[in-house]
Amino acid sequence: MAPEPTRLDPAECLAVIPARDEIATVAAVVAGVRASLGCHVLVVDDASSDGTAAAARAAGAMALELPLGLGAWGATQAGIRYARRHGYAGVITLDADGQHQPDSLGELFKAQAASRANVIIGTCTERLSRAKRIAWHYLRLLTGLRLADFTSGLRLYDARAVAILAGPAASLLDYQDVGVLMLLAKRGIAIRETPVPMSPRRAGHSRVFASWPVVARYLLHTTILCVAQIDAGRRQGKHSAKERHA
Repeated sequence: MAPEPTRLDPAECLAVIPARDEIATVAAVVAGVRASLGCHVLVVDDASSDGTAAAARAAGAMALELPLGLGAWGATQAGIRYARRHGYAGVITLDADGQHQPDSLGELFKAQAASRANVIIGTCTERLSRAKRIAWHYLRLLTGLRLADFTSGLRLYDARAVAILAGPAASLLDYQDVGVLMLLAKRGIAIRETPVPMSPRRAGHSRVFASWPVVARYLLHTTILCVAQIDAGRRQGKHSAKERHA
């Protein structure tokens, strides 16, 4: 039986911020996190070309510069692996574009203290577009995960969740959403959500929901992933049954 999750102390956790060409906002985000939580901050620079890492360091963060772009989840996982290697009690992840308000980060720790869940997701359903609402309804039916928001990058992970996400099974996932959440749920990780305010995106657009064709491609990839996971589970169950009767 897995040990009951303990209450996480912000000062013992690492804030991980994946960033690619976010020089305009990353310093303010780092300063806000440090003022709000008083924890160490690691900006994972996903092969930026605009000085994002230098701006992060100037604001008081550590910076891990990746030589190749790994995408949002690859950069996040690099930060999670750094946290596990250096003995942090947990990891809080957030975006570098200023959408996640530093003053609300404490709400995730309050929710974790109350629920003792392994993972807390900060959600703001008011920001969901029509495309996302349709996609989320479909994904809830497909995965069985009763979540309001699958792609929020504002998350708090405890040590047990960190250990799973730092492992090879969590590598090579396209997005920090359904694949990650299915992996955690499959390992018995308790996932909860808490409402938080979010600011409008200051620049750029959603990588996943930039257009309806992109949404369609995302849902197709996710469907294939889910079906593969279901099939793998069935095959594993048959294999275990054969071993028991051997």
